[in-house]
Amino acid sequence: MRKIVAPVLLSLLSITGFAQENPLWLRYPAISPDAGTVVFSYQGDLYKVAAGGGPATLLTLHEGYDYMPVWSHDGKSIAFASDRYGNFDVFIMPASGGEAKRLTHFPAPTFPRIFLPIIKQYCSVLPAWTWPLMSSLPMLA
Repeated sequence: MRKIVAPVLLSLLSITGFAQENPLWLRYPAISPDAGTVVFSYQGDLYKVAAGGGPATLLTLHEGYDYMPVWSHDGKSIAFASDRYGNFDVFIMPASGGEAKRLTHFPAPTFPRIFLPIIKQYCSVLPAWTWPLMSSLPMLA
């Protein structure tokens, strides 16, 4: 029995090590305004990592699917989409992690696209049907 368990355990450990060195399904990367940090979605949660590489830090851990992070202009907040309540709504949280606050309650899915430097820097939220209009908006510095 021990002769069988050892090779199986060793093979599982090698697969785990390989997965950590070559992560797949890293989606929706967002670079911080100071270009020092990247936030990305991986398997429905948000992580942040130094732009130069290193270990990633978990920002969200929820049963819902969290993705599409957007940095605030000052780099202190991150907005993201989540289906925590059944429909995709926009949430905002501190860039260092912490509790996420729900910003939208629309019946249609909403996704963050850009932070506008008005109304205390709340995230601009646009329904999916307005996405083609985004190209006509001026870029904000």
